Amino acid sequence: MSFLSYLKDGISLGSVYAIIALGYTMVYGIAKMLNFAHGDVIMVGAFVILTAITKAGLSPAVSIILGVVFCTILGITIEMVAYRPLRKAASKLAVLITAIGVSYLLQNLALLIFGADAKSFVTVIDVPSLVLFDGQLTIKGIALVTIAACIVIMIALTWFVKRTKPGHAMQAVAEDQDAARLMGINVNATISLTFAIGSGLAAIAGLLLCSMYPSLTPYTGSMPGIKAFVAAVFGGIGSISGAMVGGLLLGVIEIFGKAYISSQVADAIVFTVLILVLLIKPTGLFGKNIQEKV
Repeated sequence: MSFLSYLKDGISLGSVYAIIALGYTMVYGIAKMLNFAHGDVIMVGAFVILTAITKAGLSPAVSIILGVVFCTILGITIEMVAYRPLRKAASKLAVLITAIGVSYLLQNLALLIFGADAKSFVTVIDVPSLVLFDGQLTIKGIALVTIAACIVIMIALTWFVKRTKPGHAMQAVAEDQDAARLMGINVNATISLTFAIGSGLAAIAGLLLCSMYPSLTPYTGSMPGIKAFVAAVFGGIGSISGAMVGGLLLGVIEIFGKAYISSQVADAIVFTVLILVLLIKPTGLFGKNIQEKV
C-alpha cells in the first residue's frame, strides 16, 4: 500500500502544480511572455485569504472569493504597468528581467507587511477523508478537493477557450497579434483577461497548497512557481492539457523521488527529468513544432 499512498500524494501535489502551470501556459501561449512573478501571486492570494479569515473575521467562502478577486486585479495591474509597455521591446530579455523584478517586489512587500516568520494557515477546506482497503489507504479530504479542482478547472478552461467569443479572441491573439488587431480584436483587453484568469487560478492554487502544507511565508510561492513552470514546459507550454499532465507527472516524480531515493535530491531529480525530456522532445510532451517564415 506504500506505493498507492505515494501515488495519491504525488497526484494531489501534482494537481496543485497543474493549476499553477495553467496560468503560466495561458500567458505564454497567448501573450508569448514568461510571467515569473506568477508564483508570488500564489503567496499573495494565500495571505489575503488568511488575513480575511483571521483579522477581518470573514467566512472562508467570502475570504476565498476576496482572494481570487484581489489576485485577479493584481494580475491585470502587473500586466498593464510592468509588461504592456515592454510588449514591443526589441529584446524579450527586458520582459524576463521585469518579471523577476516584479517577483522580488511582491516578496519584499509581503516581508514588510507580514514579516518573515512562518504563519500557520487556517483550515479552510473541511472534507472527510476517504478510507479504502479496510483502512490500509487513507486519502485526505484536501487531496480529493485538489484533484477534483484540477480536473474541473482544466475542463472549464478548455471549454472557455474553444467555445466562447473571448476564448476565440485568445486563440487569434496567440496566432498573430497584428492580424487579430486588424480583425477588430482588442489585443490589450484579451491579454489582460488572460492575466486575470491566470492570477485568479493562482489564488486558488495558493489556497490548496497552503491547505496541504499549512505554513505560509513571503517565499511560499517561489519554488512551487518554478516547479509549475517546469511542469508547463514538461507538458508543452501553451497547451492546457499539457500543463495538467506535466503537473501531475511532476508531482508523482517528486514524491517518488523523495520516497525511494532521497528527499534531499528530489528537486534535482525533477529538473533532471525535465532536461532529459527537452533533449528528447524540446517542445514538451504535448507541444507542437511551429515553422516560422523568414
